Amino acid sequence: MLARAAVMGALIFLGPSVAAQDSAGPPLSAIDWLSRSVEAPAFDQGLVPDDPLNGGLTVRRLEEPGASSVLLPSISVSTIDTASPDVVGLLPSAVTGFPRTLWSASNEASLTALVTEVPVNLLPALRDLYLRLLLAEADAPIGAGPEGHLFLARVDRLLDMGAIDQANALLEAADPTTPDQFRRWFDVALLLGTEDFACAVMRDKPDVAPTYLGRIFCMARGGNWNTAALILNTGRALGDISDEEDALLSRFLDPDLYDGEPPLPAPSRVSPLIFRMREAIGEGIPTSMLPLAFAHADLRETVGWRAQLEAAERLARNGAVNENLLQALYSAHTPAASGGVWDRAAAFQAFDSALRSRDGEAIAETLPAAWTAMRIARTEVGFARLYGRDLASLPLQGETARVAFLIGLLSQDSAQIATMRQPLDEIEFFLRQLALGELTGARGQTLRTAAVAAGFDGAAPPDAIATLLAEGKSGEALLRGIRLLAEGSVGDPSLVSQGLRLLRAMGLEADARRIALQYLILERPV
Repeated sequence: MLARAAVMGALIFLGPSVAAQDSAGPPLSAIDWLSRSVEAPAFDQGLVPDDPLNGGLTVRRLEEPGASSVLLPSISVSTIDTASPDVVGLLPSAVTGFPRTLWSASNEASLTALVTEVPVNLLPALRDLYLRLLLAEADAPIGAGPEGHLFLARVDRLLDMGAIDQANALLEAADPTTPDQFRRWFDVALLLGTEDFACAVMRDKPDVAPTYLGRIFCMARGGNWNTAALILNTGRALGDISDEEDALLSRFLDPDLYDGEPPLPAPSRVSPLIFRMREAIGEGIPTSMLPLAFAHADLRETVGWRAQLEAAERLARNGAVNENLLQALYSAHTPAASGGVWDRAAAFQAFDSALRSRDGEAIAETLPAAWTAMRIARTEVGFARLYGRDLASLPLQGETARVAFLIGLLSQDSAQIATMRQPLDEIEFFLRQLALGELTGARGQTLRTAAVAAGFDGAAPPDAIATLLAEGKSGEALLRGIRLLAEGSVGDPSLVSQGLRLLRAMGLEADARRIALQYLILERPV
């Protein structure tokens, strides 16, 4: 039970990690699980719709000169805008702290590769920095075209990180019209539960052509069941629908025919479109083994509390939801059982109640278990943002005061909280000085503190990165620096020193301090 967890294991940051790991195996990238919902139109031009109400069009496929007429979506021709979507962003320079020329001196292909090479599992502060970079407004890089390869790579990384609200906003800012952009937006709509609107937009987009699967789904969602069935039959006749798709679509369009039949076998490939159709026929797929973005589907009110909690923890662990959502879900009901997420919810509720009462004895009794729970869930930073300031204002004693100090240093008020406690040992003193930005001349006593001290010694970043900065390639340099810090945080501490030096050379002092504090206090393989 969490209440019996050893206090020192919860408090001493130099101890072994108790962080839970996600399921084994490399995560799928967004391009691996995107729906095959639209495709580039490749039909004869100069044709007219057969039935404007159904959006039908009699066409002859180019690769099959003798093919019979089939019903497909209306197609029109439009000129391609030469402006690149690579310039699209949500955060201006005044917010990000990055120059508008972030990308402009670098080659688009190089930047695209670097964006995709940054790991998804990052220390929270490093992840926030990476997220800010992905959302930044900036001039287009060298070689950028209307395809927007860098833009698509940024969207895909947001999807991989579970940041679907941000991905959705970025796509909408670009006004997705190309098939590559639109299918990403369509998938986000499926995960957010706004697919009806997305289907309506799809019908009005001349630059994208729905595949059979996407068109049948949207027709059925719009109540056009007969048209959807006709399209399915056409796809069967032409051999364009696989047996697996046929089985799913048949049940989706007429589930009563399959009442009492055994469930479908597990799909060979799960996309948001497959996920929603399986859900519609009552054969939903658990999200725990799917890419992170799917976990948003378990936050809906129609989903059970346990599944909501597990999804919220998974998303909060990766910074994909606000800590206030996790707090609300932890507090929503009384745990019905014990073990796992139920224990974490109970520990959270007990501490939250104690803190609200301002009862120092109750706080001292409940904080160790709550902190252990957050370490297991790897949601320590969100917990610190919620409670760090309040804990720092209380007259706590002993180990309770120590853990409250560490929690405060993980919060958004770390510098202020650092001045509110007299350090009791060298480690606390080092952390205090780091939070205040006063590490000049400091010497760390461990490999990690020594690496941090070196990162704040005023030395220049590595020559290769310094050259990029001198050439005005700040975005490229920052991507390389983020990767250094990501690799160093789970391996060679000297890489952490190099990454911190880069951030400071770019004027990102606050980011460097937050990353260094988390590197020391959390000390875990991310």
